[in-house]
Amino acid sequence: MAGHSKWANIQHRKKRQDNKRGKLFTKLIKEITVAAREGGGDADSNPRLRLALDKAFSGNMNKETVEKAINRGTGNLEGVSYEELTYEGYSSAGVAIIVECVTDNKNRTVAEVRHVFSRFSGNLGSSGSVSYLFKKIGVISYQDTDKAEQIMDLAIESNAEDIIQDENYVEIHTDKADYLNITKVLKDNDFIFDNAELEMHADTKIELKGDDAESFQKFIDAIEELDDVQNVYTNAEYEQNLS
Repeated sequence: MAGHSKWANIQHRKKRQDNKRGKLFTKLIKEITVAAREGGGDADSNPRLRLALDKAFSGNMNKETVEKAINRGTGNLEGVSYEELTYEGYSSAGVAIIVECVTDNKNRTVAEVRHVFSRFSGNLGSSGSVSYLFKKIGVISYQDTDKAEQIMDLAIESNAEDIIQDENYVEIHTDKADYLNITKVLKDNDFIFDNAELEMHADTKIELKGDDAESFQKFIDAIEELDDVQNVYTNAEYEQNLS
């Protein structure tokens, strides 16, 4: 969400929340199914599926579950038909928000998202109303910084766009087109990342403090609690308590 270590911290919090809620596997299964439906079941020729499988296996999803999700997507197994939806809007503090969903019931999803926006005095906008503020980039994260120098050197050699580092964290930003190649190079050199995915990233940030930051965090938590929500991106930047 926000830049530098603040942005990274929010990603860490979000990942822990997903695991705590038991939503992570459900989200991954949906993503695998949709990816296979859109691009076929061969991960070698379907970059989106390859990304989803990497995330699933790094989360210890078993092979049988993965194969069932792929087969549902390709139509080899009957299953729920999912639709991808994206909502855009602003918080009461003027923060731009993108909400990506995968659902089997569009009416339910839009009602739930609209309710959360209304509850926190936000405003849903039309398609394109905030997405122009964002661009899709690859984000590869490492918490083990013992080999930070080697990781960063290899990333730079592989055409990484930016690297953010603090005392216990390394985050690599890549162009969308270079993302899969850079993750492969890092894995081939035994630098196994803690998290890697394509993110919507905003160059222009809105800094929140005090009550505004606290209220906004509750807003985002409420959106992320919705079962159909896959990803939430904002251009907010703020410190927060991760305990």
